Amino acid sequence: MAEERKIRIDRAAESRPSDSWLPQSALPVPEPKDGWVFRWIRTSSLGRSDNTNVSRQFREGWEPVKSEDHPELRILSDINSQFKGNVEVGGLLLCKAPLDKMKQRQQYFQDLSDRQIDGVDRSYLRENDPRMPLLNSERSTRTTFGRG
Repeated sequence: MAEERKIRIDRAAESRPSDSWLPQSALPVPEPKDGWVFRWIRTSSLGRSDNTNVSRQFREGWEPVKSEDHPELRILSDINSQFKGNVEVGGLLLCKAPLDKMKQRQQYFQDLSDRQIDGVDRSYLRENDPRMPLLNSERSTRTTFGRG
C-alpha cells in the first residue's frame, strides 16, 4: 500500500513542470549590486517630456544606468529616447544611486515626518483639558473580544 502511494506521488511530481511560466513584468528588475539602489524615474508622461522631474532626480543623486552594464535585462530602449545607451521603457528611465546617500535621504524624510506629526500633536493637545482628555498620551491600539 505504501509503495503504491509512493509511485502515485512520483508520477504526479513527474507530470508537473519544475519551473512554471509566469508573465514578465513591464519593468524589469536589475540584478542587485552591493552599495547601489535602483529606481525607475519618469522622463515623460502622455508623450510630453518631464525634464523638471529628471533634473530634480539627478540633483538628488540618481544617475542613469547604462544598458551594457545590465545585459540580463534584455531590453530595447524607447526609440525617441533622449538617453541613448541607457535603459528606458515607456517614459521611465532606470537609475541607480549610492545606498548610503539614499539612507541619508530616507532619514531626512523620516525626521521631517516625525516633526510634522509632533507639531500636529502639540497643536491639537493645546486644547486638551485634564478633566476630559482629547487624546491619550500613548499611541497604542488594543483589540478586545466580547464575552457572550
